[in-house]
Amino acid sequence: MPPVPTAPLPGFNPRVVCYFQTYHDNGEYISLLPLIENTSGATHVILAAIHINGEPHDLRLNDDPPDHPKYTQLWDEAMVLQDSGIKVMGMLGGAAQGSFARLDYSESRTDIPIARFEAYYCPLRDFIRAHNLDGLDLDVEEEMSLPGVIHLIDRLKADFGRDFIITLAPVATALMAGRPHLSGFDYRLLEAARGSSIAWYNTQFYNGWGGLHNTAAYDEIMRNGWRADKVVAGMLTNPRHGGSGYVPLELTAAVLSVLVEKYPDFGGVMGWEYWSSFPQVEKSWVWSYCMTLCMGMRRIRDAAIIVLMGRSLSSINMNAR
Repeated sequence: MPPVPTAPLPGFNPRVVCYFQTYHDNGEYISLLPLIENTSGATHVILAAIHINGEPHDLRLNDDPPDHPKYTQLWDEAMVLQDSGIKVMGMLGGAAQGSFARLDYSESRTDIPIARFEAYYCPLRDFIRAHNLDGLDLDVEEEMSLPGVIHLIDRLKADFGRDFIITLAPVATALMAGRPHLSGFDYRLLEAARGSSIAWYNTQFYNGWGGLHNTAAYDEIMRNGWRADKVVAGMLTNPRHGGSGYVPLELTAAVLSVLVEKYPDFGGVMGWEYWSSFPQVEKSWVWSYCMTLCMGMRRIRDAAIIVLMGRSLSSINMNAR
């Protein structure tokens, strides 16, 4: 069954979402502050990746505990971004397996006691509270039951309130009818059951799951009944970030210009990841700036115009950090 359609948000503007996982380069911390110092247009930063390990209290941000000294500057900057209007979220899961298997609880399952869910969930809850995160992105790349993900979403809303942002990060085929994906449950059924609790989907249009070299994959998702304001088009920001499917900026810009004209409530873009983003790998904020420009140019159809726009970026003060 298709998702239950509801009205788009009034006055909606496309999101510019930056995933951030590589926090250090050659031992030097990679600052997020240029996103606000250069008015990049970024709306959300998602910190990756939170992992729930075998021991319930062994919660990790990548390979280290979240309170490790290496993350001190990250948490300081997160507060600055929030004060500047950028929402800062965490990402749970991803390619590493196990986090969602440990949280996969439902009342109908007699083999998994609620105490097991609580043991693994409570450290996650406490971590979110300690760092005042604005939301949580559920990147379910392992088998999880539909009742299990519903239970997790309900618990997060109960603990953090209606303004807490919950997103999911499916591969693009997960939002297409009858196509293989990674999560184990049907996203159309999830949207029908808990769409009011899910802000949007950070949809992965890369690694063979659907591309952004044209609008075909996004169009197919729209034909399946999804709301455009809830489908954020995810892309790689550098061909070395996570596999295959990188689309050059000039072509991405042309595709986005079509999408924002075709779907006035287009959900926006997300980039994996912030570090070393094209077109200026030493100044990663420029990717967000370019995305903001692209989604504002509703009438652009010719990729050549985008190339000229790219050249005009040289007039920006690229010495800004």
